[in-house]
Amino acid sequence: MKRVAILISGGGSNMVTLVDSMQGDHPARPCLVLSNVAGAGGLEKARTRGVDTAVVDHKPYGRDREAFEAALNEVLDAAQPDIICLAGFMRVLTEGFTRRWAGKMLNIHPSLLPKYKGLNTHARAIEAGDAEAGCSVHEVTAELDGGPILGQARVPIEPGDKPDALAARVLVMEHQLYPAVLRRFADGDRSPVMLP
Repeated sequence: MKRVAILISGGGSNMVTLVDSMQGDHPARPCLVLSNVAGAGGLEKARTRGVDTAVVDHKPYGRDREAFEAALNEVLDAAQPDIICLAGFMRVLTEGFTRRWAGKMLNIHPSLLPKYKGLNTHARAIEAGDAEAGCSVHEVTAELDGGPILGQARVPIEPGDKPDALAARVLVMEHQLYPAVLRRFADGDRSPVMLP
């Protein structure tokens, strides 16, 4: 049984779908939900689901990302995860951290990568006149929103779409895609999951 640690910064809606999916014959179980924000809403949701939680606040570390990540690693090492899922974790990780967990760390990003890495993905897709948007799950590497793509889900962009409305529709697909990719990944299968 694979052990999964989930890193969050906010409400944790993707974390909830991952935790709730890891039941029955699923090859993995959640071992920790870790946040860089003490008041993150997802922490209470994890606790109500019986998952251990921890906080490593990034603020005291200022610009010292290595020291922050050393503290993250200390908590993660104690939990002994086989897989780390980034689920709305709003910190850019250094090459040292990503190298240490290479091949074990997943992230979900709200665009059809390699398009629109970084922030404001929905507004950028609309402004570009794209016919569709979506989300991607990828292995985490030192390159921001880079790494091999393990799954994508596509969402049509409607005429007159606004970023918030598009984001809400993409989030529905994120909640389907991420659990499907995690299950396959935990089984040792890295072939991409493609949802319409």
